[in-house]
Amino acid sequence: MSKISLIIQREYTTRVKKKSFIIMTIIGPILFAAMMVLPGWFASMEDTDEKKIAFVDQTGKYIDQVQSTDFLKFSWLKSSEAENISEEYQNKGYNAYMIIEEDLLQNPNAVKIYSDKQITIDVKNHISRSLENHLKNEKLASYDIDGLDAIIKEVNAVKVSVKTIKLGDDGTETESSTELIMVAAIVFAMMIYMFVLIYGMQVMRGVMEEKVSRIVEVIVSSVKPFQLMMGKIVGIALVALTQFLLWVILTASIVMVLLTVFTGDISTVSNQNSTELVESINSAPIEAAEMSEFGQSFTNVISKLLSLDLISSLFLFLLYFLGGYLLYASLFAAVGAAIDNEADGQQFIMPVMMPLILAIYVAMTAFRNPTGDLAFWFSMVPFTSPVVMMARIPFQPPVWQLALSLFILIGTFIFTTWFAGRIYRTGILMYGKKISYKELWKWFRYSGK
Repeated sequence: MSKISLIIQREYTTRVKKKSFIIMTIIGPILFAAMMVLPGWFASMEDTDEKKIAFVDQTGKYIDQVQSTDFLKFSWLKSSEAENISEEYQNKGYNAYMIIEEDLLQNPNAVKIYSDKQITIDVKNHISRSLENHLKNEKLASYDIDGLDAIIKEVNAVKVSVKTIKLGDDGTETESSTELIMVAAIVFAMMIYMFVLIYGMQVMRGVMEEKVSRIVEVIVSSVKPFQLMMGKIVGIALVALTQFLLWVILTASIVMVLLTVFTGDISTVSNQNSTELVESINSAPIEAAEMSEFGQSFTNVISKLLSLDLISSLFLFLLYFLGGYLLYASLFAAVGAAIDNEADGQQFIMPVMMPLILAIYVAMTAFRNPTGDLAFWFSMVPFTSPVVMMARIPFQPPVWQLALSLFILIGTFIFTTWFAGRIYRTGILMYGKKISYKELWKWFRYSGK
């Protein structure tokens, strides 16, 4: 077995056995599945605690204009009953009391609600909507135009819902979601950013720890510094790929189980490609009335998610992760070899991290305008392309742009690895010296064997 292979094996086995790796491998899929499940769950949640509210109308114009619901009970009090209400409302079993002091057409801010606890947004919205509807009707009536109310209702009933349909190569039509595509773009970009940064920093810390503990002096007596650097970079890359693939498999398994629960038919989620699965979800043998609101929301999210080209997206994610990681890991390895602790190395760490941070800001623009000049050029620049291009991929950029971006990224990785290797072989054995950019340039120019 080659020396680089031995270093790769050591780095890989050491890190995958760590508790932190195991814990994150388990927690990650749960969090990703929760991101798909929780929106539907939250949408179906409703405050079911009964609340009683006393209503005092000092104008006498709005009595019974706010209707009670299953969980909100309003009691309209007479002026005589409203005396000392601020002191006695809790003793009378009310959760809050509300007062209308003036004509709301003259003063829309004349409604006040009092409670010892914060009023929820649902309660506030129900009251405001009810009063607004009443005031609108009063306003319409003041114009004294026959049929005006019906005309306004007919006009307000006009709504347009734009559906986005994705056409397949064979002419098949699949409903997609622009909003979901935008979310996917941000998720892909953020994952690349986090993976590259987290595992790149692991390379730097690993190099720095071995340097400080003097273990590296023993290691380089058997292997060349460049072999050591490449072994660490590739070994940690395999750790990252292992964790990512486990996340994909476990997340897909959890989502499929949940999908089975909410559709009630195991055949819906097995032995089908994504197009067939979307169609089977949309035609699931459960009537909408029989499926919970949560189940409908969840299956709707999944069907829209599957309209994306997940296989191609995941494949490109791996390519850009590997390219971005290898580029940045080589730079982080060089920084780790040059410094003895992270505090002293801020002058070198920040210039390496700045393009990644900039890429996140550009990605925020790219998912809104994926074909714009800013998104295009930053998806070509190798130090930002892994993040920015992942923000563009859900919008299907031209193949030539993907190919050019990857070609530049790979070429830059080769250069940065060569560049970092020249610094690494000298810096790994340097101790206790304050390093400057001038010193790094000397190490780079040094061509000793």
